[in-house]
Amino acid sequence: MAEKKLTGKIARERIYMMETPRPPAGLIDGFKSLGDATGIVSDVMDQLGITGVIAASVIKPTITGACVVGPALTVRNVMQREHVYQTARRYVNKMAEFEAHNLALPGDVLVIEGVSGVSNMGGISSQIGKSQGEAGAIVSGGVRDIPHSRRINFPLWASEITPLTGKWRIETVAINAEVEIFGVRVAPGDIVLADDTGVCFIPRERAAEVLELAIKKSAAEDERCKLIDAGVSVVDLPARNRGSA
Repeated sequence: MAEKKLTGKIARERIYMMETPRPPAGLIDGFKSLGDATGIVSDVMDQLGITGVIAASVIKPTITGACVVGPALTVRNVMQREHVYQTARRYVNKMAEFEAHNLALPGDVLVIEGVSGVSNMGGISSQIGKSQGEAGAIVSGGVRDIPHSRRINFPLWASEITPLTGKWRIETVAINAEVEIFGVRVAPGDIVLADDTGVCFIPRERAAEVLELAIKKSAAEDERCKLIDAGVSVVDLPARNRGSA
């Protein structure tokens, strides 16, 4: 099978995988069935000794009520070494998240280890991601053109929102390599679950184990909620699962 045609925005040797590793059949649908469940999944990850949870106060959703699940398609950005006014005058744009969009498969979640203070993706980038069938994007660093991404219903989670362009400031140095998002290491193909409460990065090799326990915990919490709605007194409620809150 011929290799996919590239945009040329980044050197081929900096693309570590041409395709994000795919999850086992049924895994993504299983997590989706839990709904906005980062709290439940976070508890399960604690129980299993897995780190990988970031609060929504750190990486904030741009569309209230959005919930996405999918394998991570990763990008790593750094600041360009040249002065911004030199690069702007010569149109030196070294951003390459468009190449990641080019490689994306439907359902992928773009995960950008970005640069603080400037935009790592904007409205056109969001629209391309939407057209490629991506579920959304998680960005450590700035994003911009939020009305555009909201208008097309492309959910972003980002640590900053700024109009300041990254075009003349940022260089993309890796696609589908391991990245670090606020101290959490994320590998291509890890499962991303994001909602209004935060973001869970679930190691791909542990995802089935996390899902199995999360389904059980979710069912137990649903049962407790039904009993509360039915008027059962606090003292008569079943004991909480360990770690619930």
